[in-house]
Amino acid sequence: MSFFQTGASTTTTAALDKDIEVPEPPSDSISSLAFSSAADYLAVGSWDNNVRLYEVGANGQTQGKAMYGHQGPVLSVCWNKEGNKVLSGGADNAARMFDITNGQSQQVAQHDAPVRVVKWIETPQGGILATGSWDKTIKYWDLRTPNPVATVQLPERCYSMDVQYPLMVVGTAERHLQIFNLTNPNTPYKTMISPLKWQTRVVSCFTTSQNSGFAIGSIEGRVAIQYVEEKDSSNNFSFKCHRRDQTPNSKDQSLVYAVNDISFHPVHGTFSTCGSDGTIHFWDKDARTRLKTFDACPGPITATTFNRNGTIFAYAVSYDWSKGHSGMTPGHPNKLMLHACKEEEVKKRPAKK
Repeated sequence: MSFFQTGASTTTTAALDKDIEVPEPPSDSISSLAFSSAADYLAVGSWDNNVRLYEVGANGQTQGKAMYGHQGPVLSVCWNKEGNKVLSGGADNAARMFDITNGQSQQVAQHDAPVRVVKWIETPQGGILATGSWDKTIKYWDLRTPNPVATVQLPERCYSMDVQYPLMVVGTAERHLQIFNLTNPNTPYKTMISPLKWQTRVVSCFTTSQNSGFAIGSIEGRVAIQYVEEKDSSNNFSFKCHRRDQTPNSKDQSLVYAVNDISFHPVHGTFSTCGSDGTIHFWDKDARTRLKTFDACPGPITATTFNRNGTIFAYAVSYDWSKGHSGMTPGHPNKLMLHACKEEEVKKRPAKK
């Protein structure tokens, strides 16, 4: 049984042909997207070893502003609190920082294996960069000093990480989840195994909920909504998405696709999921309703993000390696797209009595 109603009254399918395609996208698969908190600047990390910065104008027109490189595929991008520095992590085992005010890039972190995720943590004492790696560690960096201020051992390789201060959630290989209260950043507040049965692809923290929690997406087209505190556990649930029935009325014959990214709306707290099936869904977790389905992408959707006020939704169409090397066929689409969000797509539904 699905917890989300999918009847015609709660969801409509829309083609994405009115969305704006960004010119001069990366030349290889797009791994990560992040908007600045200060202006509509979009940072884009790619498997072509580069981070690109685009400025998005009022009508969606874009302009490339800067580009800097790693010595391997870029796996993650984020911004500092002021929105004037981009942080990125890559398969060259390093994290780099690019200052948009002077156009300078420098290495700011080092691991023994690829840096899978970078996240900026704004604490009462100032900003810290957290880097999660396949070397089974998280490192915290004060960018004024060359060495990490702390290193936390993980049970497995870091696959995904998200921060909504003081909550930080880390998803690793073998379905481990480590939940941190960042007032005590060196010891997990809670450890658990994912409620989903298959490999974790993404974890994403709630942005507006009174009770802290997060969403988890897995490789088998399923998402779990998980609250941190035991008192809220009755609100935990999981649901299927990014699946296609091969034959009518045959639920056992579904094609199952990975959930590649989950992005929460900064104002309404609704969220998006995107997958290897080339679809995007917008959801309201509290009303347990699907708000909108976008279906028409020519390939997998690898990354998504909302801008700071939730009016623009950016998404990347590119190969996600879900079929391994053999699936990387010539001519695979590689697109960066912008969608203007309408209120009815992202606003919460009234709670059912």
